Formats: sequence, structure tokens, C-alpha cells
Amino acid sequence: MFKKILLILTILSLIGCKATKPVIVTTKKAPVKPKSEVVRTIKKTNTSSTNATNPILSNPILSNPVKKEQSNRETEVIVSTSKTVVTNDVVVAYVSQFKDIAMGNMRNYGIPASIILAQGILESGAGRGDLAINANNHFGIKCHEGWTGESVKHDDDAAQECFRKYNNPSESFKDHALFLTGRSRYSKLFGFSKGDYKAWAKGLRVAGYATDPRYPDKLISYIERYQLHQYDIQVLDVNYVSNEQQMVKELTIESKNPISQGLVSYVVQKGDTLYSISKKFDLKIEDLKQKNNLSDNTLSIGQRLVVK
Repeated sequence: MFKKILLILTILSLIGCKATKPVIVTTKKAPVKPKSEVVRTIKKTNTSSTNATNPILSNPILSNPVKKEQSNRETEVIVSTSKTVVTNDVVVAYVSQFKDIAMGNMRNYGIPASIILAQGILESGAGRGDLAINANNHFGIKCHEGWTGESVKHDDDAAQECFRKYNNPSESFKDHALFLTGRSRYSKLFGFSKGDYKAWAKGLRVAGYATDPRYPDKLISYIERYQLHQYDIQVLDVNYVSNEQQMVKELTIESKNPISQGLVSYVVQKGDTLYSISKKFDLKIEDLKQKNNLSDNTLSIGQRLVVK
């Protein structure tokens, strides 16, 4: 009897063990880790696609032009006859607008184009200053004795000083050239090389064009930052040098016997005046001015005049 009971208990325990195994296996299903890996994969895919649609963010090389454009719009304050805030691209546009006039004045009057442009930038606030806007005065030239043109009042070294007014900027550029060539205190400037902008910048300060002791440094800074010396080089090319040499040759011939040679032009030398030239070529001063479209009696060294 005891053996039968023991056998029944053994059979029941074996049946109970088999019944619990499926439950143990079931609890090991559906692990959490694979779900988290899928989520990370999706995030990576989304990030990659976002960068693909925005090349400026994903490509550092393409982002450089944006930085360069922003740097061209950096502002600076130009202080001369007025305080003017401008961006770099405003200065570049100013140079582009007036470089041809500056190079023309360099050829006609012997003033470096780089100096003309640098003074224009500084004195006019790159065309945005009060005098430039209200009077087309790009060089801060005051009325001075003998000025008969229009004028405006403007605060500078003193209150309400008299400044010249022009019909357009090109008149201001021409008057600037006549202003430098027609006054003896600037005569030493024309002894400097046309390609030596540093000597010209310092010479202008010494001659009294400006009272600011940093005036030469400011001009040189504009010339070097905006590469204005390239316009001097364009004028002082091989053909220009050859032309100057030819002018010297003609001048030598003309000075010996200008009329017998049958020449029709004359190159102004140091000390020449309209009166002396008119006598040399047996002309009336008014006829000489008319032939050369001169509005006044101002001449510059190296200027070519039609005389016959």
C-alpha cells in the first residue's frame, strides 16, 4: 500500500514540472533592448536627412561665403567733416563709382589715383557724409579767398564754416585737383613719385591739408585695405611711361623752336603760366583757354595744351 502511494506522488510531481516550463519560456519573450535600438536608428536617419536638405549646415566649405558676405557688411565710423557710419560694401561701391575719374585726374594732373580715392572716402564718408550729400563736396574743401561759386555752411573746426558747393561730384573731383596743383604749399608733393602713396599721404599732412595728426595713417589704411594702389599701377603702365617719354621728347623740340616745328600741342613745365605760353605761341590767352576748354587760369605740370 505504501509503495502505491509513493508511486502516485512521484507521477504527480513529474506532471507538475512539465506544466510549469511553458510559463518560464514565455517570460523571456519581447525584450526591451531591441525597441530602444530601433528608436536610435530612427533618430539617426532623421538627423541625416535634415542635414541633407540644408547644405550650408552640413557642408563647412559652403558656409564660408556666408561668413565672407557678413564680413563685407561690417560697419566702421568715418570721422572728417562729419561723423558717418558706413559698411565695407558702401566703400567698395564708392571706389567702383569714382575710380575712373581718379585715374583720369592722375593722368591730367599728376596726383596718384589712390590718394584721390582715399581722400574722397575719408572726407566724404564714402559719399554718405553731410557735405557730400548736401553740396557734392567730396574733399572737404572750404571756400577760401577767391571762391566765387556756391557755398554751404557747415560745422567743422569752427561753427558754420564756409564750404564749397558743386553741381555734381565730378566737379568736386576736378576742383580737388586744381586746388592741389594751383597752390604753392602743395608744390613739393609733385616732386614725389606718382607711385609712392605713402609719401603723398604724409606730404598732404605736412602741407596743411588736414589738422588731424593721424591723417596720413588713415589714408594709407584705406589704400591698403581696399587695394587702391592698383589704380596707380594701371595708370603707370608701360604705355603711360612711353607717353611721358614722348612728351619729354616733344617738349625738348618745342622749347627750341615750337612754331617752326609745326607742333600743335605743348606740355606744361614748372613755372609756365597761360600768359607765358600764349606769348611763346603768339596766342591770346582767351584763345588758348578756348582751345583747351579751360574755365580758369590754373595749369598743372605735365598738362598737355593744344596751341595750334
